[in-house]
Amino acid sequence: MNNRLRELREAQGWSQGELAERLEVSRQTVNALETGKYDPSLPLAFRIARLFGLHIEDVFVPDG
Repeated sequence: MNNRLRELREAQGWSQGELAERLEVSRQTVNALETGKYDPSLPLAFRIARLFGLHIEDVFVPDG
């Protein structure tokens, strides 16, 4: 699944560590999400979207 997480994080001026703290996950999880190595659980996807004030569809885009 593709996502705009890095773009959204950088627009806020947050490091991966800062975003991780806000989401209550590890920095490694944020890195894995940004590089497409990990797809978030549905609750995490909702937390991410809510944090940026967006709909899930505005953050995550299914492959193909």
